[in-house]
Amino acid sequence: MATVTETAAPERGTRTAADHFRAAARVLVGGVSGSARVNPALDHPLLAAGGDGARLIATDGRRYLDFHTGYGATILGHNHPAVRAAIEQALDMGVVLGPETVYQQRLAARLVELIPCAEQVRFANSGSEATMAAVRLARAHTGRAKLLKFEGHFHGLHEHVLYSTHPPARPPAPGQLLPPTIDSGGIPEAFADLVVVVPWNDLAAVERAFAEHGDDLAAVIMEPINYNAGCLVADSDYLRAVRRITAAHGTVLIFDEVLSGFRTGVSCGQGYYGVTPDVALLGKAVANGVPLAVIAGRRAIMETLSPLGSAAHSGTYSGHLFGVLAALATLDELTAPDFYDGPTGIVAHADRFYGGLYDIFARHGIPCRVQGLGPRFGLYFGLDPDRPVNVYQDIVGHDSALLKRFVRACFAEGVYFHTYDVVVGHHGFSAAHGSAGLDEALERIDAACGGL
Repeated sequence: MATVTETAAPERGTRTAADHFRAAARVLVGGVSGSARVNPALDHPLLAAGGDGARLIATDGRRYLDFHTGYGATILGHNHPAVRAAIEQALDMGVVLGPETVYQQRLAARLVELIPCAEQVRFANSGSEATMAAVRLARAHTGRAKLLKFEGHFHGLHEHVLYSTHPPARPPAPGQLLPPTIDSGGIPEAFADLVVVVPWNDLAAVERAFAEHGDDLAAVIMEPINYNAGCLVADSDYLRAVRRITAAHGTVLIFDEVLSGFRTGVSCGQGYYGVTPDVALLGKAVANGVPLAVIAGRRAIMETLSPLGSAAHSGTYSGHLFGVLAALATLDELTAPDFYDGPTGIVAHADRFYGGLYDIFARHGIPCRVQGLGPRFGLYFGLDPDRPVNVYQDIVGHDSALLKRFVRACFAEGVYFHTYDVVVGHHGFSAAHGSAGLDEALERIDAACGGL
């Protein structure tokens, strides 16, 4: 790892974190630059001075093993030397805001090589922007208006998709369509008329949705691995059936891989399942946390985007050199031999770490289902440790209070987990953790659980 710069040193002689957030509250809404920055378990955000490898460094100098990893973005770890060098290259080039460079084409060609559905690529700046553009693209391509999404899946913060991400508990409804629940103020109720919601992993519900709305469905959008709800994994036969149904109806199948991208391999969730969507959306890990999102898909659909087609999409920062060069550097690391597989690969680390967590909770008598795939996982406190969770309604009864107690206890031991108020959340580790970092984390988590 590169050496942490002086800006990451403790702020000796300056304001405390509490002082900072009191001052921030006067000029930043809620004292933060984004609502998810607040960690409800701690009642405040973590105020960082820097990050290096597997650790976050607070302004008081304390170092925390990081299982937040930038909302899932820093798959290589913080301050990675190759990513740092890529940003320095962009600075040396003068940032080059506006014109194309040779590097946008090089990154697109690399993604076409790696991602099964990718025949053409368009760059965006965030997952929300990518999903918004993909929905518009599907509507323009099909001439239809409605969107089918799944309960518990999150696709960004815009009016087309912000429904039923964290709905209340409900009775079982196999094979049924669900009334959309609006997840934010400011979204007109009329927008919900364009959204069809069904339970996840329920093929009968998908078939019913197409029986009733098939002629109007422009797209089906899903997280192929539902990491936003911790880690809910689909059945492969189910995904193959959804692929057949969408193809038969001329409906665009969109995989939102903003979180699942590069967790199970360089071919992402679609490669893991062997199911190829029409369009995939990437973000977070693709550039190790440098802002960049990707819309990738079949040529016949992608050419519906401007300037070739009628679906408008562009932006001042689209394909910004910082993200493009950082992504090229990140992909070089992800495609290195044994990054995923083998005794030192990230998948082997995951299996051993999750087994260690299971053993700790069992030894301390703490009810918690540990469920992970690759380097991302969910912790479902209060649920049966030996019973898999498959759909959102399986987890609505999780013990949020116990989760927050666990997070506070780990924080005191130098391990950082992030929580949310309305969703169970997701956790993960980076390649920088390695076996030594994960072993240290297990020791610290074991000590934290002794107080629970």
